[in-house]
Amino acid sequence: MTGLRPQTLGIYDLPTHFRLAAPDAVTVAEHFRTHGYETHGLGKILHTGHGNHEDKASWSHPHWRPKAAQYQLAESTASMRDSRNGPRGTATESADVDDEAYSDGQIAAEAVRRIHQAISQPDQPFFIAVGFLKPHLPFVAPKQYWDLYDPAILPMPQIVDPPKDAPAYALQYGGELRTYSDIPKEGRISDEDTRRLIHGYYAATSYTDAQIGKLLDSLNSAGLADNTVVVLWGDHGWHLGDHGMWCKHTNYEQAARIPLIVVSPECAAGQKSKSLVETVDLYPTLCDLANLHIPNGLDGTSFAAVL
Repeated sequence: MTGLRPQTLGIYDLPTHFRLAAPDAVTVAEHFRTHGYETHGLGKILHTGHGNHEDKASWSHPHWRPKAAQYQLAESTASMRDSRNGPRGTATESADVDDEAYSDGQIAAEAVRRIHQAISQPDQPFFIAVGFLKPHLPFVAPKQYWDLYDPAILPMPQIVDPPKDAPAYALQYGGELRTYSDIPKEGRISDEDTRRLIHGYYAATSYTDAQIGKLLDSLNSAGLADNTVVVLWGDHGWHLGDHGMWCKHTNYEQAARIPLIVVSPECAAGQKSKSLVETVDLYPTLCDLANLHIPNGLDGTSFAAVL
């Protein structure tokens, strides 16, 4: 959001708000706002919580958050486990509910509403940041997305031992996962739990994929698809039992590589590139694609030329 690296900001934790380190920093949303865009923030954009908070200067409207409960089934919270981030229920849940029973469905519905609202202001450019929560622990999603997959044929990890000669500090055994009530606090995670967790990860991914589809459909129906830049990316990868590892917090490719898709008018479509890019590059790239000047002092580099 700031186009600045942790090394530049001097922030290496979650609780510290970026303006404590760089009070004059201008976020990408704020930059677009000062250039006439109406900016909206929905869901998980800045990492709030842990004592951190939103950034009012970034948004033309107050940041919007869903009001859904994390779980829909009583059995998911029947036995809770204390953690430093509060009590945790089960690591997975499959509930026969509508999309909007969970947060991401509500986020999508609000984003669609705002996209269609933009039709009434054809001369007002907009910047909408939509932060979906899944796939993230806990792997909760409506039952219909679990039903897309036969758990018996889902790919299981083939190599479950650490890489040969890997230093101990390079590994990750699932500290975040083990805060959930139905996962052992230490030791091996069973094949049964592994299959259930992988099933849940797939279900949660497809659930969010469907919400993204609603946004793209709304752009099409509003007649805005050919005049809107769309960027989809994730903030990290995820270990699913490979090398015996779970969660993120490693430098292995499974945790460090992310999806990144950019759609922009007059740019190539359906193409892949081997160019090395980073999320810190998104700020200047969006400026380039929208024909806005790129502020001085950003750490990122525009990759618009690649597109």
